[in-house]
Amino acid sequence: MSKDTFARSGFFSWGYNPAEVDEFLTKAKQAYANPGSHSVDEDVVRNAAFGRKRNGYRPDLVDAALDRLEVAFIQAHRADIVQERGENAWLNETYEKAKTLYPRLLRPHGDRFADADGFGYDKTEVDALIDRLADYFDGKVSLTSRELREATFADAKGPKGYSATVVDVFLERAVSVLAAVE
Repeated sequence: MSKDTFARSGFFSWGYNPAEVDEFLTKAKQAYANPGSHSVDEDVVRNAAFGRKRNGYRPDLVDAALDRLEVAFIQAHRADIVQERGENAWLNETYEKAKTLYPRLLRPHGDRFADADGFGYDKTEVDALIDRLADYFDGKVSLTSRELREATFADAKGPKGYSATVVDVFLERAVSVLAAVE
């Protein structure tokens, strides 16, 4: 019997499907070793999803490993661009990605994202994080990609909440930008 890549969630608990996780990690390792393949990159890692299985891999451990893997792909991508076109090319690419975030940063509180259809994220808490992100871009506060990645929000219903899906997609893009300059 082969050794598990991650600790298991326990016989009565649900975790990530080990076969799916191991298959994904094998593909990711191959792509990382062969940068020209582009079969897996930081975006694919960020959006990886796995089925659930009893006694599967502990999600917290897999998610932490995926976070590290995403950063490794970003750093490799940066090294390639810097080597091929120089540091300014990397900075310009990152700046262009950051610019796509600005429109939501400028919207008024309560109107930055679509309202929740049912339950979503508390608008006040999301707006506070978005304000902090804006302050980061203005050089007023420090903020890390990890802080954004680990942000959690209270549940709120209907017009008191933002659509969780829309907020999550925006935060994923913001994480990518911050990770690119860390």
